[in-house]
Amino acid sequence: MFPPTRTALAALALLSQSALAATCESLAQFTAPGTTITIAKAIDAGAFEGAGAPAASFKQLPAFCRVAATLKPSSDSDIKIEVWLPAERWNGKFLGVGNGGWSGAIVYPALAFGLARGYAVASTNTGHDGGDAKFALGHPEKLIDFGYRAVHEMTVTGKAITKAFYEKAPAYAYWNGCSSGGKQGLKEAQKFPNDYDGILAGAPANYWTHLMIGDLWPAMQTLKNPEAFLAPAKLALLHKASMEACDKQDGLQDGSIENPASCKFDPATLLCKDGATEACLTPPQVDAARKIYAGARNPRTDDQIFPGMPPGSEKVWGALAGGPDPFGIPVSHFRYVVFKDPMWDYKTLNFDKDLALADEIDNGLLNANDPNLKEFFAHGGKLIIYHGWNDQLISPMNSINYYNSVAAKLGGVSKIDSSFRLFMAPGMNHCGGGDGPNRQDSFSALEQWVEHGKAPEQLIASRADRSRPLCVYPKVAKYKGSGSVDEASNFVCLAQ
Repeated sequence: MFPPTRTALAALALLSQSALAATCESLAQFTAPGTTITIAKAIDAGAFEGAGAPAASFKQLPAFCRVAATLKPSSDSDIKIEVWLPAERWNGKFLGVGNGGWSGAIVYPALAFGLARGYAVASTNTGHDGGDAKFALGHPEKLIDFGYRAVHEMTVTGKAITKAFYEKAPAYAYWNGCSSGGKQGLKEAQKFPNDYDGILAGAPANYWTHLMIGDLWPAMQTLKNPEAFLAPAKLALLHKASMEACDKQDGLQDGSIENPASCKFDPATLLCKDGATEACLTPPQVDAARKIYAGARNPRTDDQIFPGMPPGSEKVWGALAGGPDPFGIPVSHFRYVVFKDPMWDYKTLNFDKDLALADEIDNGLLNANDPNLKEFFAHGGKLIIYHGWNDQLISPMNSINYYNSVAAKLGGVSKIDSSFRLFMAPGMNHCGGGDGPNRQDSFSALEQWVEHGKAPEQLIASRADRSRPLCVYPKVAKYKGSGSVDEASNFVCLAQ
């Protein structure tokens, strides 16, 4: 663990650095405990290149001060961060941006997003490089960095550098991340509730240990037994049947299911009756589909481990069930974190004892499912979670379960409604994309809520020539009965 005085020392360093604001290059002299500045360079407008992204994607960026640093809160830590500071027209605010998967890289497009909006913005590689969990083998401190410490240290140091450059502390601090980035945001709210004023958490991977089991569950159903394999044509067949069963539930046939949780589709309706054909499912395939819809369950207790994939999402099941190998993130978790065996075979997974072992080893390190957000809400913190109903990597019911757990912990929905809003997006895949309207500016909605007290009742999502409202959970969008079905203004959010 890092010394308990580090945050306090960093705060003192922040105050002592206020005289360094003359130039970007002067930030090379910035000092704070365990911090080494490696880059302090002024970047002209449109001149940033490299970082593994096409230079054209940064051509519209304004001039900024690029600061890179290495943080060592423990003897085995090697946390890389970058802080980008607008050279002009700083909006007076700080933004931390999240990662994906095993999170071993600075996320330059996310830095560009914040900079373009006038933010002082920071990103971290979470203490390692690469996209799997090999870094954790024999390095428990690095696993702590990945679990939560790197983001917190980045935030403390990023704010201090921002104060040093502008001679003024940020008026507001925001978090924006999806998937692992969503988990990171929730971990901040739970463990370091004063770091951020507003947190946008998309499709959060917050119940990490159970998600790792949940993401292996579809592969176990379709890859261990070749007769149960669901080829793309079979997934398309399932999708067509589920849409026929549930698309009209909201009174409108529009190619997406507004509330998949209310859909009662049974894949047995596709069971082959006169021999296997392309137009039906064999008994093993029906069984596999049923189990994917149901989600991972403990075979001994029948308890739900992680929720399943909802009707309407079948076209993207291939990400977890399509093979030839299972999804790499959970395999890496069990190999390098749980069993510490690079040769571990997913086919040996025991959904009872291995889950218990994973939870015991984690002990709250990677999981971010603590429902007690009282302290975050107490200082005015606002939280928005959004999740696509067709998410192919993280069951959308996970976000609903977390929302309900927070409500239960803090006294009911009415007690959290002024601080926490959940938006479910019909037809949207993991963090974006998909058949339904999937582009929405939830970040601006968060800003309005934090800074002006305007709580979002809906978000407007768009795709091509269609727009729809995403309603605050548990409300759903209903067609008014007149006007174009492709315009959000012709829908209203109503209780289910």
